[in-house]
Amino acid sequence: MTVPRHSAPPLRMIVIPNVGSDDPSPPRRRWTRAAGWGALLTLSVLIYGSHAPLIALTKVDGRVPFSPSSCVVMIELTKLLVSVVLLVTRDLHTLGVSVSWRHVVPYALPALLYALNNNLVVFMQAHMDPSTFQVLSNLKIASTALLYSSCLGKRLRPKQWLALSLLMGAGVCHSYSSLEVEEERRGGEDSRRIRLHVSAWGLLLVLTYCLISGLAAVYTELILKTQQLPLSLQNLFLYVFGVAVNGAAHVSGATGDRGFLEGYSVVVWAIVAGQAANGLLMAVVMKHSSNITRLFIISCSMLVNTALSWAILGLQITPIFLLAVLMIGLAAHLYYGT
Repeated sequence: MTVPRHSAPPLRMIVIPNVGSDDPSPPRRRWTRAAGWGALLTLSVLIYGSHAPLIALTKVDGRVPFSPSSCVVMIELTKLLVSVVLLVTRDLHTLGVSVSWRHVVPYALPALLYALNNNLVVFMQAHMDPSTFQVLSNLKIASTALLYSSCLGKRLRPKQWLALSLLMGAGVCHSYSSLEVEEERRGGEDSRRIRLHVSAWGLLLVLTYCLISGLAAVYTELILKTQQLPLSLQNLFLYVFGVAVNGAAHVSGATGDRGFLEGYSVVVWAIVAGQAANGLLMAVVMKHSSNITRLFIISCSMLVNTALSWAILGLQITPIFLLAVLMIGLAAHLYYGT
């Protein structure tokens, strides 16, 4: 069917709706929207930050007792089911355009890009140690910011570039802080200093990984904002491809004798529910705010991650972590401050 043409909405960055005098909305509505955004961002930070500690709680003899690929499929499937429910119960009557394959096909690219990156992570292990990958993966902040500025036509001010540089530096400090703590826990008195190493191929692969990660995120934001469709329907398209690609990866991967839901516990199901909720929240952020807001959410979640690891797993907090806290606070002030 022929799809009526609509002018694309302007791409604009919204972190928390403006509650100043220039907002024509009634004061009560402005504050309600601001509170809603504050709750959404806080919940996203908490879910992101709790992911790694929850994974650690599931480990038996240092290994996770479930199939990670099946967990990814369950997360994608949960997001798909929630999107269907939201579309049917809330948004179906608001659909003002005829939907064709032209709307659906663009969502295949993010699913393929993320699947490619998942395989790159495995392949990179032969060219660098996990600690090096943890540090270098912070380059995703730079790649996402550069693609956000160039592909979406967003001109960032010098102090905003400085803020994003501080954000990336905070990620490196957090990664290094985690490496120091891990060394102390595993080494004891005869512990050796962790040596980071990466081959030339490994450096090329990690740069490719960061570029693909930024491209997938920025492209997803672009299609979410330019299509005149309800977000629940857009999510449905996105997660159909997510289930298909990750399901195929699970079936073709080496899962051994482990069953699809083998090893699932209450904590694993909490991980599935939390990551599914976070994926849906990030879709709201990218449609109504920006990938830069998403980067700040991920960076702030590092602080929650460390706090939970200290409270639950007994990890120590180092001065480098405190430096990361200060850098994130300064970055937020520089980027969003007047």
